[in-house]
Amino acid sequence: MLNVNIHNLKLKNPVMTASGTFGYGEEFADFVDLERLGGFIVKGTTGSHREGNPYPRMAETPSGMLNAVGLQNGGVERFCSDVYHRIKHLDTNIIVNVSGHSIEEYCSVAEQVDALDRIPAIELNISCPNVKQGGMTFGVDPVQAAKVVSAVRKVYHKTLIVKLTPNVTSIVDIAKAVQDAGADSVSLINTLLGMAVDVERRRPMLSTVTGGLSGPAVKPVAVRMVWQVAHAVQIPVIGLGGICSAADALEFLMAGATAVQVGTANFIDPAVTMKIIDGLEDYCKRHAINDINEIIGII
Repeated sequence: MLNVNIHNLKLKNPVMTASGTFGYGEEFADFVDLERLGGFIVKGTTGSHREGNPYPRMAETPSGMLNAVGLQNGGVERFCSDVYHRIKHLDTNIIVNVSGHSIEEYCSVAEQVDALDRIPAIELNISCPNVKQGGMTFGVDPVQAAKVVSAVRKVYHKTLIVKLTPNVTSIVDIAKAVQDAGADSVSLINTLLGMAVDVERRRPMLSTVTGGLSGPAVKPVAVRMVWQVAHAVQIPVIGLGGICSAADALEFLMAGATAVQVGTANFIDPAVTMKIIDGLEDYCKRHAINDINEIIGII
């Protein structure tokens, strides 16, 4: 009833978790049945160990949150030698979010993850600044986005998902560029650039001044962008941005997403993904839908 496919990935249902909100999965094992998920995406993985940005790096906002964690992780070698062996037994799609500040770093991380038998896909986070191009984010320019995707495509041989930033003039142009460069799927949206001020202390709430806005506040923007991209590309679209319920997930599916990712809601209710899967099953039964694919992209 709920099975969907993302390129070569066969998902038990369309519900996945978003990178950076679900750790390495094992942190949520007491709250959810990890093997019931369509898949989960581990936190951003880089070429080397990163401590992330100074505190404070998270701030609550109306209907959402700002974060500037800064890709804190142990690096790809630690993931391959340690974390991978703790989670590889799980019967679900384990996807690694790959990040970097240069094309060489992206390729190095992707190539090392490619060798792991139980990792069937990566999600390429092109919202990182290209240090060799003066700090311009890879994902805001179709040419730069295509360059990094094309380079990774040459060294990575499994399902390649590219995560798109919404902080652009035309997300459709970026989506088309990465599709043409070899992406098997796109996921969107990443966080919107935002800022909050502590008026009593008269300073920004985040140490980095600006950060990524996520949560229910961004959902209408995300649904609109998913709808636009789904009508413009021929590869599967994965939707995310403010999903907190089965109804939210259905909005994305009807707008053209083949699957969805749940992010900020995991911090509010660690078991939310199970409730969303239950909700999708209930919706299909109530509406006599035998295959969830029947409603994908009906808008």
